[in-house]
Amino acid sequence: MGLFRSTPKAVRLDLTGAELVPPHSPSRLWSDGLGRFATRSLQVIIIVIVVAGIAWAVQSLTLVTIPLSIALILAAAFAPAMKWMRERGVPALLATIIALLTAVGLLTGVGWLIVWAVRDQWDELYTQAVEGFRQLLDWVNTLPFAPTDTQLHEWGDQILGYITSAQFGSSAVAGVSAVASFLTGFVLMVVVLFFFLKDGPRMWEFLLRPFHGEHYQRARRIGTKTVITLGSYIRGTATIALVDAIGILIGLLILDVPLAIPLAVLVFLLAFIPIVGATIAGTLAVLVALVANDWINALLVLAVILLVQQLEGNFLQPVVMARSMKLHAFVVLVALTAGTIIGGVLGAVLAVPVAATVWGIIQVWDGDNKPAVWARPKRREAELT
Repeated sequence: MGLFRSTPKAVRLDLTGAELVPPHSPSRLWSDGLGRFATRSLQVIIIVIVVAGIAWAVQSLTLVTIPLSIALILAAAFAPAMKWMRERGVPALLATIIALLTAVGLLTGVGWLIVWAVRDQWDELYTQAVEGFRQLLDWVNTLPFAPTDTQLHEWGDQILGYITSAQFGSSAVAGVSAVASFLTGFVLMVVVLFFFLKDGPRMWEFLLRPFHGEHYQRARRIGTKTVITLGSYIRGTATIALVDAIGILIGLLILDVPLAIPLAVLVFLLAFIPIVGATIAGTLAVLVALVANDWINALLVLAVILLVQQLEGNFLQPVVMARSMKLHAFVVLVALTAGTIIGGVLGAVLAVPVAATVWGIIQVWDGDNKPAVWARPKRREAELT
């Protein structure tokens, strides 16, 4: 048996006792500068592939992911109310029903308010819009490069041909399908919201069962920070949006602008899309005033909108949003772009709270008020000496 005994491999050591690695050893190829760069590049490629796969899955399953996200955000917003009712002995089922009916009632009420106001003033706005469009054509005809009557008739025939074409019919069918998808997603959101409100803490504890020790504490911090960040962001944004909507509504009513109520509701809804939402809402209000009244009235509406937004940005927002996560404008723009590409309008609404939540998780990764190592602020060299 001694003939088959393996002979120990001779190991070459340097003067310090460290093992000498042959110059062409595979481990040496990955330990030099180029090897480390290749390793990092491979890691980055893998991360990009994983992120792209997650984005593709989210985009492909928007009918499920968006209702789940909205339900989670609403549950986080109502978490303090649920805790308050449970601490005062309200049964869990009754507290859930109260919070659920409140959330669904608010969403339904906003939609009904828009439909009612538009239907009530649509005839007046349509007449004024037609008159404003005629005035616009008369002004265009005075320009040196104005289109001829023949071109206008050709454009009208093209529009009429598109309306009567099969392509327009397919677009109408697509619109019906979108309405059906919306109703399906809304029902799913209500059902999921019910379970999140009723059994959210128990569901989270069930998901934490595989974790132990420090990993368990980190997971609990992540859950708590997620609920706090989402709830604070939504409640603060809703408060600011409500104040903006009321202020602009008062200005529109004083200036006798048609569709003042639906425009105010639109201001409230678009306030959940930072930067872009306020611009869109203000532009629509000015255009309605320009078409319905005159350019002086439109300038006054613009002044009212700028005044309300300045008061909100300088006084109200620092107080209401003091506890919410503040993100740099560059991060907000990137998040809005990515969210819009993945989920459309709802993606744009959800992008900023999701980004704020991710940043909040990083801030408690290693402990309460103890960010991850790579996210901690670095001291300046002057402070180190």
